[in-house]
Amino acid sequence: MRKSKKILGRGKARRENIRGYAFLAPWLFGFLGFTVFPLFYTFYLSFHDVKMTVLGWETNFIGIENFASALLRNIEFTPALVNFALMEIIYTPAIVLISFILAILLNQKIRFRAGFRVIFFLPVIVMSGSVMHQLMDTGSTEIVWVGQIFIFKIIHSYSPLLARVIEILFQNFSILLWFTGIPIVLFINGLQKIDRSLYEAAQIDGSSSWQSFWKITVPIIKPIALVTTFFTIVQLGVFPINPVNSMIQDAIYNTAGGLGLASAYAYIYSLVMGLIILIAYLLLKDRETVTVTTVKRGKKKKKEKEEDFLYE
Repeated sequence: MRKSKKILGRGKARRENIRGYAFLAPWLFGFLGFTVFPLFYTFYLSFHDVKMTVLGWETNFIGIENFASALLRNIEFTPALVNFALMEIIYTPAIVLISFILAILLNQKIRFRAGFRVIFFLPVIVMSGSVMHQLMDTGSTEIVWVGQIFIFKIIHSYSPLLARVIEILFQNFSILLWFTGIPIVLFINGLQKIDRSLYEAAQIDGSSSWQSFWKITVPIIKPIALVTTFFTIVQLGVFPINPVNSMIQDAIYNTAGGLGLASAYAYIYSLVMGLIILIAYLLLKDRETVTVTTVKRGKKKKKEKEEDFLYE
């Protein structure tokens, strides 16, 4: 009886696994065909001179020549890459911070709260990338008079670098608000899952609202901030304001460089974006787990040393 039950249990588990893999198969084949294969094929093309001839595509191995052309010979790619990195460094913290503040305000019990949430998320639905690109071309997203504000002039007298950062943010402030739609939803979702009893216990212990915010809200919402940061970095990377995107598109149809040079552009660009994501992870990762593990290991070693001393 026990053997028959085990056999039946194994058969049931096998059938459930087959159903799970069958359910996963369409996504898996799509991921392999439309993501993994193009990724490796692009890497292959980056080491070749790819040109279109009357007989079809012709590839000739040239080593790292495309990467050398991108970084050393092209006078536009490296500045565009630096501008992209600066854009990520300036815009990403501003978008995440604004989204977090707006999420806290929209999570409060106020009248017409649902209407305010729709207002902040509506641009994400209505204003597609093409619409936003047209607004950028006409200058409708810029606040050009920020340099005439008296407070801005005071900031500029103390720190020209800080004033320049503020000027860049206000010049594209509409774009910043447009990027806050989905991060606001993510932050609101995280704020609503915080156990309210934590705040009640902190209030009983005499904690102020500001202390509760820093000791409860911020640590719990930190993983959501990490995910939001990753999403914002990638979203900025694929948006038309990124100067590298247009260069990659132009290189694809350029008969002089071809797909090989465009592939080198894409891999260098992906490497820079991956480095930015790694920096964001190191800054926002949860260090508490590491600290607790280190403390436990230290206590364990100390206990082992004490036991060895007693046995001696």
